[in-house]
Amino acid sequence: MRINLTKKDIINSVYMQIGFSKKISEVLIDEIISIMIDNLIRHKKLKLSNFGTFFVRNKKKRIGRNPITKEEKIINSRNVILFKASTDFKSKVNIKKYEKI
Repeated sequence: MRINLTKKDIINSVYMQIGFSKKISEVLIDEIISIMIDNLIRHKKLKLSNFGTFFVRNKKKRIGRNPITKEEKIINSRNVILFKASTDFKSKVNIKKYEKI
């Protein structure tokens, strides 16, 4: 059983299901990802209906500690991406195996 879904897997799926060439499928997936990233950078939020919402949040500078050596080090402030799944997405993930979507 495969755990990771790669960009190549998505491109092949678009190629097989829609019938676009692999090159067009790759450009399509790259453009979708680029649009999502640009929207997150500009608006700090991206909502995909029936899937969920991505948020950009700033984490402040803090002191971190190495648990083994107890050495303290400053962790700089940075942006992190959070995801909150929609109710519809959660219900589809929690559907029983014998039920159809």
